[in-house]
Amino acid sequence: MMFTIGCHLSASKGFLAMGKQATEIGANTFQFFTRNPRGGAAKALDDADIAAYLSYAAENGIHTILAHAPYTLNACAKDPKIREFAKMVMTDDLHVRMAAVPGNLYNFHPGSHVGQGMDVGIDLIADLLNEIITPELTTTVLLETMAGKGSEVGGKFEEIRAIMDKVTLSDKLGVCLDTCHVYDAGYDIVGNLDGVLEEFDRVIGLERLKAIHINDSKNPFESHKDRHEVIGGGSIGTDVFSRIINHPKLRHLPFFLETPNEIPGYAEEIALLKGLYEG
Repeated sequence: MMFTIGCHLSASKGFLAMGKQATEIGANTFQFFTRNPRGGAAKALDDADIAAYLSYAAENGIHTILAHAPYTLNACAKDPKIREFAKMVMTDDLHVRMAAVPGNLYNFHPGSHVGQGMDVGIDLIADLLNEIITPELTTTVLLETMAGKGSEVGGKFEEIRAIMDKVTLSDKLGVCLDTCHVYDAGYDIVGNLDGVLEEFDRVIGLERLKAIHINDSKNPFESHKDRHEVIGGGSIGTDVFSRIINHPKLRHLPFFLETPNEIPGYAEEIALLKGLYEG
């Protein structure tokens, strides 16, 4: 079985440049922001660049890629204008940008209910998804597991499942599990990985798990802090990541590094993880 591993790359120079950079550092997938991660206008699509990328990806074995929505989006904000901004950005991302590279993944942080209550937050997120997800959508939309800090939605598997249950076209939805986030949220992937996966399967269903953000954590278990660390440099540890990438229920998934690194550091982490993978 092929090990699918990549990291976060800058989209500023286009798809082809990201594809080439991925192969240069030993990756066979990558993640990117569709626009400035703090918000703002997106760069115009370049049809020639996209065509060149698709050809390059096919020739060089680049597999399913993952787009990440801006961090500023809040689908369950109290302010309707903020929710409308999230709808506008995600609609453009999904129906224009990701439509140009069909069959891939789009990940977003569910949002923060900012004092409205978890039930209200879940309803608002589902309402937004029901407005933007259409039958012709070619991209799978992923809800990311969160650390559960403040009023975040998605710190518990049950919250993600509740959103999915309220979305009409839920077959277009999946989950991106972030190792740092779930560990910080109180899911003991260090001491009981099998138990966490069993709980995920019971609550959400492992068939919904489409990608993994593979990150160590700067903070201890159940800290609800969400601070990523390089692989082996935090409280999760290299041995656990070896078990994660080789686990029979996970090893087929694409893994994406979001560690505090530059490109040379990502290359080292990719080499480390490829060395741990039991092919």
